[in-house]
Amino acid sequence: MSHSAFSRFWRSIMVIASRDFGAILFSRSFIFFLLGPLFPVFVIGMAGGIGASVSGKAVTPVLGIAMEAAETDAFLAARDRLSGSVAHLPETFIVIRLKPGERVMARSLLERAKSGSPVVALLSGPLANPKLTGPGGSVDMWKGPVALIAAEALRPQSSTLPSVTVDKTISARADTARKRIRTAQASQTLLFLLTMLLAGMVMSNMVEEKANKIIEVLAAAVPMDAVFFGKLIAMLGVSLVGLSVWGVVGLAIMLAGGGIPSFAPPAVGWPMFALLGLVYFSFAYLLLGSLFLTIGGLAATVREVQTLSMPATMLQLLVFFFASYALGAMGEPIELAAILFPLTSPYSMLARAAVEPDLLPHLGAIVWQALCVTLIIKGGATLFRRTVMKSGPAVSRNSFFRWLTGRRKPA
Repeated sequence: MSHSAFSRFWRSIMVIASRDFGAILFSRSFIFFLLGPLFPVFVIGMAGGIGASVSGKAVTPVLGIAMEAAETDAFLAARDRLSGSVAHLPETFIVIRLKPGERVMARSLLERAKSGSPVVALLSGPLANPKLTGPGGSVDMWKGPVALIAAEALRPQSSTLPSVTVDKTISARADTARKRIRTAQASQTLLFLLTMLLAGMVMSNMVEEKANKIIEVLAAAVPMDAVFFGKLIAMLGVSLVGLSVWGVVGLAIMLAGGGIPSFAPPAVGWPMFALLGLVYFSFAYLLLGSLFLTIGGLAATVREVQTLSMPATMLQLLVFFFASYALGAMGEPIELAAILFPLTSPYSMLARAAVEPDLLPHLGAIVWQALCVTLIIKGGATLFRRTVMKSGPAVSRNSFFRWLTGRRKPA
């Protein structure tokens, strides 16, 4: 495409976008649109069960052991003996086997653990006076079980529970990763609610203009691709206006109710996370909206749109559940599949931004999602132009089949 042709195409897109944006923004129905978030709030509660499951699957807290070899073996053997009769004993992992008389800096060893390590706290020192090093919640939870296991390991030399020394750190890497998983879950749920609420408008808008023959006038003036791009950009702009209003109102309600919910800072930082959230919301909306725009273009009546609304809603739910499941399997093929599948890619990459600090994968994901939006719109516009934009009666099932197979109607 030459520079002049691209310039004309872009001007056509902006004309359609500004027309639809103004028509929707200054209509009375926009007020009811702003009230829409009051209805799907209950989905947050439904997503809570999945969130708890994913959180438990994503990071299982593990107690690391850094003791002398003989005492390590005695501790593990005692744990195995008690596991059949005592519940909730900590999962263990041998970090290092010390030589007799060797000492270790527990805090330094804990901080050197990799970000993906499941080790939350570290057990060191002799069995007669074990030492737990880690974040407060974990060491308080494991203090009693560790004393019980150590007493079992010391039998019959000692019949009393040893005193467990506690060294509480501010944070451990695995504990931070677990908190970031919660931030990722919350961001995915919010992204799902917004796209579920907003993307369906595109379908009904297209059917309305088809029924009023407006789409034929637009198609005669500008390329069909420009019409599809313009409508999506306009609806995205309306959605961003709605988000701004909802954000201000929601912030005011939270401040009046006692404060903003606390979440762990994402790995990329809050400013970059907010920017990526806006970008991935835009792509999630454009990807789903382009599919809905194609469906709305092929639907002949509002009744057909209502019939198609249930499969469309189920599609959104499946996309959300798939992305949530992939969050619990980060680094595995299922996560890569969620990143590559266009509809789940924004959800998976937003969750990754909360957990992993690397920004380079986001650049590739944004390029991939932009390409998918372009291809879906191009395909939808071509299908709409060939099957719907025809004079005379509606396209029959047989003629549509002939178009798919390339056969011509016999003379």
